[in-house]
Amino acid sequence: MKTWRRKGAKLLAGFEQQEAAVLRGLVSQLEDMLRARSDEAPQDELTELTGIKTGPSESPNDPVLSRLLPDFHRLDPDNPTKEDLDSAAALRSLHEPEVLEAKVGVATVVLNTLSPDGGDVRLTFEQADAWLSALNDVRLALGTALDVTEDMPDDLPDDDPRSAHLGVYHWLTWVQESLVQAMTD
Repeated sequence: MKTWRRKGAKLLAGFEQQEAAVLRGLVSQLEDMLRARSDEAPQDELTELTGIKTGPSESPNDPVLSRLLPDFHRLDPDNPTKEDLDSAAALRSLHEPEVLEAKVGVATVVLNTLSPDGGDVRLTFEQADAWLSALNDVRLALGTALDVTEDMPDDLPDDDPRSAHLGVYHWLTWVQESLVQAMTD
């Protein structure tokens, strides 16, 4: 990849075809997961009358989705009260649809601005913000799936099934850091 650079009001980078395929594949998978979660939202008459969407009241069972859609109300893991549980469910139901919409929206920006064939990418600052959010979501998802921790070494033994994917995680980190630096120059 040609590193991100700023040229006036645009941010520019170049992606090889394989890099574009990897990034688009990860973003597409994430978008599919988020859309599937959105489809789980309850349908009710009030939503149809008011247009106000409600979401599921329970946390996702999938650890990746749970990391991307954390609880809006921190619960005491040892002694959650009924009030706290009810509050967490109500907040999730109310706010999760907006969060999902935003996450799907930033994924769509990446997919619309990165050609499947790779090549040059030119972003406005608004699109760059969307890229940063999408890259962060993909990194969170991949990091959760790989069980990445702060004390994890940069390289894993070849026999560790996560070793090949950890390189992709590090590459995504570099792409994100490069974009942040270009935006702040």
